[in-house]
Amino acid sequence: MLFLSLFVLALRLLKHLPDGRVPARITNISKDITVNEGSNVNLMCQAVGRPEASITWRHQSPKEEHLELISITKDKSGTYECIASNDISSSDIRRVQVTVNYPPFISKARSTGTPVGQRGVLQCEASAVPRADFEWYKEDRRLLNGINGLKIETQGKQSLLIFFNVSEEDYGNYTCVAMNTMGITNASIILYGPGAIHDVNGTPIFPCCSFCLLLTIILFHLLKF
Repeated sequence: MLFLSLFVLALRLLKHLPDGRVPARITNISKDITVNEGSNVNLMCQAVGRPEASITWRHQSPKEEHLELISITKDKSGTYECIASNDISSSDIRRVQVTVNYPPFISKARSTGTPVGQRGVLQCEASAVPRADFEWYKEDRRLLNGINGLKIETQGKQSLLIFFNVSEEDYGNYTCVAMNTMGITNASIILYGPGAIHDVNGTPIFPCCSFCLLLTIILFHLLKF
């Protein structure tokens, strides 16, 4: 009980020191914000104190009361810390979370060789905010989960196209399409057998037209609205 009383007394003394000095204290700061990539963002942090409080933004940012982010990119998302200090007591720190929406970017799309009769898996991985939705196509035909021995399993930023029992008809070019409210992108992935012909880079050769398919998908989704 005595310790608690001394602690409260110490806080009161720190709040207004006898010589008129006042510890730095943040009085106003921007709220958490979500913006689209390419937007301009202004973060505000105001503080009081005597001597006057200095403001530092921590996210590879300069010292200033207002932080302006021009044409923000996804790598600038995260937590921004406003630090107010004037060497009277410990700094006052408040945080602002900045979320940047950006279109999907497919980071992994690897072709796979699988013998007939074996289990085959094609993997597609895309980074995006908001999280991407996935669709799978073979040529211009959309593949549906549970049809013709196929399973589509999507978790987080990864989507798997699973063949439970690969047949000759399954070999060929597949297209993974990733989309969100910011945009749409696609990647070609090939399921091939032991005798597939490869190019100079070791990639199996199948005729495809990913651009034509992507254009068709975009038109389809536009017509839904």
